[in-house]
Amino acid sequence: MALDVKIPPMGESINSGVLAKWHVKDGDTVKQDQPLFELETDKITSEGTAEAAGKISLKVAAGAEVKIGQVVASIDTAASTASTAAATKLAEAAKTTSPSEASAKGSAAKEVQSPAVRRIATESGVDPATIAGTGKAGRVTKGDMLAAAEPAAAGQGPEVMDHGKSSPSPITFNLSPAIGSTVTPNPSPAAAASGDRQTRRKLTPLRQKIAQRLVAAQHEAAMLTTFNEVDMSGVMALRAKYQDDFVKKNGVKLGFMSFFVKAVVHALREVPAVNAQIDGDTIIENHFYDIGVAVSTDRGLMVPVVKNCDTLAMADVEKQIAAAAVKARDGKITLADLEGGVFTITNGGTFGSLLSTPIINPPQSAILGMHAINERPIALNGQVVIRPMMYLALSYDHRLVDGKQAVTFLVKVKQVLEDPARLVIGI
Repeated sequence: MALDVKIPPMGESINSGVLAKWHVKDGDTVKQDQPLFELETDKITSEGTAEAAGKISLKVAAGAEVKIGQVVASIDTAASTASTAAATKLAEAAKTTSPSEASAKGSAAKEVQSPAVRRIATESGVDPATIAGTGKAGRVTKGDMLAAAEPAAAGQGPEVMDHGKSSPSPITFNLSPAIGSTVTPNPSPAAAASGDRQTRRKLTPLRQKIAQRLVAAQHEAAMLTTFNEVDMSGVMALRAKYQDDFVKKNGVKLGFMSFFVKAVVHALREVPAVNAQIDGDTIIENHFYDIGVAVSTDRGLMVPVVKNCDTLAMADVEKQIAAAAVKARDGKITLADLEGGVFTITNGGTFGSLLSTPIINPPQSAILGMHAINERPIALNGQVVIRPMMYLALSYDHRLVDGKQAVTFLVKVKQVLEDPARLVIGI
């Protein structure tokens, strides 16, 4: 029986994509849930996995544009059935074969091996000489090798990565959306050399979409940026004092981002105009606090949204940010994870940025840019002191947010960060 491998629906707004990479070769025997290919769209990148085990035949080349519902491969499930039958026959033969007969069969198998047997031996590491063949004169068949290779593969658990994170696992087919796959990206379509000094390749659909949105944001919004600086001494002191206890209780570190998320929620409540959007000639006022946190991936900058930040404890904010970042980088992000934000925070300081003017993420009306923390001399109570300082940048849509409101918003963020006790007493 041949099972079609199709590109499944991925959301109403996604009609096509680019099949960027095959993880298997034509004629390979695949297992159920094994990753098959990588699909890039203008919103997300996804991995497709096999719905059943069998021999796969590829119908579309890597780099080709594909439509939702298009058949890109087929899986001959009969090959899997034959493998299972061979395994059963092998087990029965092993019960009735004497040690001397098994040795003779092993010798015969070692002397004559088909190309398929040699290939499977190379890929799986299974030695044909250790297998009691079920073929003519005790010869080891492809089915014998597949049956022997399956238990070996099943015994391999996921590799453990740093910080207790498991390696990226395949997303079951149904093609769970993913971004930031840790597989080394293969440019799509493949890079075309045009001399020793240059190479040329097309933008991926995702990069094209990012480019379009950034240009549109600058053309459609009356964007302006206001700046301030914040003394991070208070936040850093709290983190140093309570970090160990926080980790023991919650299993996650107390980072800077949870302070910024809570500071932004506080400022949005104080200046609700920033928590609004323009839809044509209508102003939409939001009364919820779903905050987007920009995450850098090998596919580009993505903005997972942490929902209901006003109701979350700091530990919950940290956990959700960490989980969202892992999903984005490990290729498990979904469209639902990226939608619905009312405000975005981006941290260029991670890469050493001292100052920047972030671009708003439509239809949102504002974005906060964090930057590097550097010790600098400042004047404090008539004295010159050295403090860990960070520049903050608030870019906003001046069509909706006045300068006074933008400056007030940024001052509220600054006040909370310099005196975190304000978060507790709500002032």
